[in-house]
Amino acid sequence: MDEVLVPVFVVGMLFIGLPWLILHYVTRWKTAATLTNDDERMLGDMHELARRLEDRLDTVERLVAQDNPEWHPRRIDHEPEEYAPENIRRLERNR
Repeated sequence: MDEVLVPVFVVGMLFIGLPWLILHYVTRWKTAATLTNDDERMLGDMHELARRLEDRLDTVERLVAQDNPEWHPRRIDHEPEEYAPENIRRLERNR
């Protein structure tokens, strides 16, 4: 009796159990890696808030620069040429 049950059990585990286990965790992994609609909406709201805050900071820096000509902003503008290594080193020194 054991001679019949062991091969049936092993074949069942190899051809049914193992693929089911692998496919189960693959689908779990794929569903966990995606953003839900709520996550996408929240990410869009956060992006809009960050853009508005950046605009406010630009306005404050402009106003301070008008009042005090010797003052220089400590942050780098978003222009590509501003990301040069010497500008980044200057920013690090001003911390």
